[in-house]
Parts: sequence; C-alpha cells; structure tokens
Amino acid sequence: MPQLIATNPEIVTMKTLVSPSLLAADFTDLRGQMEMINRSEADWLHCDVMDGSFVPNISFGFPVLQAVKRICVKPLDVHYMIVNPERYIEQTAQLGAMMMSVHYEACTHLDRTIHEIHMAGMKAGVVLNPSTPVHLLQEVIEDVDMVLLMSVNPGFGGQHFIENTISKVQRLRAMLANCGSSALIEVDGGVNGETAPRLVRAGVDVLVSGSYVFGDKDPLARIRELKYEKV
Repeated sequence: MPQLIATNPEIVTMKTLVSPSLLAADFTDLRGQMEMINRSEADWLHCDVMDGSFVPNISFGFPVLQAVKRICVKPLDVHYMIVNPERYIEQTAQLGAMMMSVHYEACTHLDRTIHEIHMAGMKAGVVLNPSTPVHLLQEVIEDVDMVLLMSVNPGFGGQHFIENTISKVQRLRAMLANCGSSALIEVDGGVNGETAPRLVRAGVDVLVSGSYVFGDKDPLARIRELKYEKV
C-alpha cells in the first residue's frame, strides 16, 4: 500500500508509489541502471514482458529478469503483455516477483489465474488496455491487489498519453470505493511531469514511468518528483 508520511490522526497523508519501467533502461549498463534504482526513492521496478504476439514487440524474458533480480533490491512489479500468462506463474514466483499482472484481454479464465497467482505467493494485478472498460472487472475486483490501466496502447515505450485515462481512473476509483476494495490503481504510459499530478488527483496510487526517468540526466530527481503526496 502507499507509504504513510504523516502522524496527525486527523489527516492521513500518503505518497504515490513509483515503479520505473525497466523497458526504458540502458541495457548496455544494466548493473549501473539497477544500482541507480537501488539508490533512488523508487518503490518497485516495473518489468514489461512482451511476446511479439499479444503485442507487436518482444522485450525480454526470464534470463534478464533473473539477472535484474540479483542486482535490484526493489520489489519486482512484473507486467505480462503475453498470451497465456498463466503458464508462467510458478516461474515468476520462483523468480521472487512481488506482483504479477496479467491482461484481462489475454486470460480466458481470469478468476482462476488470479487465484493461482495468489496461491503461488504473489500479489495479483489485472491490466486493461485503453479500449477495455473498467466495468468488465466487476466480478473479480474484490480479489485483485491492483488494477493497471494502460494509458498508451501496449507494445512500445515513449508513446503519447491517452487523455481518456484520467476519467477512466476516476471511474475505477468509484468502482473500488463502491465495493470496498483496497486494490491499488497503477497507470503505465506517457507518465511525466505534466500527466503525473493529474493522474494522482484522479486517484492513481502507483505511477509507472520509463523514458521520463531513464532518459533524464538526473533520474533520481525525476523519481523523487513523482512521489506526490496523497490525502
């Protein structure tokens, strides 16, 4: 859950969680990039696994994830943009991932997959593409630990933010409140200094940011900047 930063019993203030996206890192200096993440105020490390089938790109697989896990001390926030992600639940758990997120659009038996992720000892997240409405999660919303809303079409980094995401976050926040769910809301895609504060005001708990962090000359400052206070 978001980090508590206030002790006043009348006002509980939290900070947004930040999960920099490994996809935007410089893979020619992976150790250096992970050591930077270790020193930073980042809460998690977001790992986008793409298969070239569910999305039109291929990223990295378990050899890279295992290497990252040996270096990075931050919890791994693993996001599968692949078909049949349930085949990799045990491997992901053995890797030591904290969160395993699967796409609603890729899972025929989503309820079963969520429970299998939990049985493997991980937190379960469900991801929605930009065109997938939040009401489709109504039957599983009380069982998930996080909902990840894609604010770009998945498959490539550096895309422009889809503005409808703001209202989509608000609709999801209302759904969570109505059912009493404590699931976190994460957003991935086009998160930067302009879009991040608007997302936080709409109700986002976790910000995924790739090129805005790793492409900056001072990534530690960019991560710190994304740690917004939430009341």
